Amino acid sequence: MTSGLFRFLRGILAIGLAGGLWMAVLASPVAPAVPHASAPGDMGSRVRACTLCHGKEGRATQEGYFPRIAGKPAGYLAHQLLNFRDGRRSYAPMAHLIEHLTDDYLHEMAAHFAALDLPYPPPPAPQAPAAVLERGRILVQQGDAARRIPACVQCHGQALMGVNPAIPGLLGLPRDYINSQLGAWATDQRRAQSPDCMADIARRLTPQDVGAVSAWLAAQPVPGHGKPAQRLPDAMPMRCGGAEGPHAAGGG
Repeated sequence: MTSGLFRFLRGILAIGLAGGLWMAVLASPVAPAVPHASAPGDMGSRVRACTLCHGKEGRATQEGYFPRIAGKPAGYLAHQLLNFRDGRRSYAPMAHLIEHLTDDYLHEMAAHFAALDLPYPPPPAPQAPAAVLERGRILVQQGDAARRIPACVQCHGQALMGVNPAIPGLLGLPRDYINSQLGAWATDQRRAQSPDCMADIARRLTPQDVGAVSAWLAAQPVPGHGKPAQRLPDAMPMRCGGAEGPHAAGGG
């Protein structure tokens, strides 16, 4: 088994193990059983359960499997909450917390975290040799046309901080988290609304590709305040069911 594939499976396994450890904590009724519109300024207290894993104010923690959610595009966060609730993403603690929440309430939660403007910490030191990092940079910035792998920047923006309303940023994420999510897409453990463009891309990547891309992305500093772009300059290279906006049905 290659080391890259081992990291795929180890990341997925660790998510499951972490879920088991947190289940006892998250089993308490920290989310409202009967959702209703929250009072102004009240959502911060209602989403405290989220910060047990995602860190204070959703900034993320040092654990490699809980991503930052603060400042991500609201549409992206809402889609992920719906995906967890409706079974397209599988993670027991998340499903338990939101299984009875309405679409409107999930959108309100997403808007709360999206509105947070919090600084990013500096990236960790690179965790791969220079040749591996260069391979990752090329895939991120140029893609591989021969294998029909688009560049990450074509969908996630030139700054790689995502695009409103629903395309996430790729910087400020732990290497292990990126590894595990690409592995989950490739093995059908993570899904999005059809057409699931990320699943198609992940299946075209080799384990070595994934290791290189995740190592390069994790080592990059977040530019400026880390805000998502308002639009892409060109149409997306393929249709993505989880994306919204004028470029969602781009060719490819």
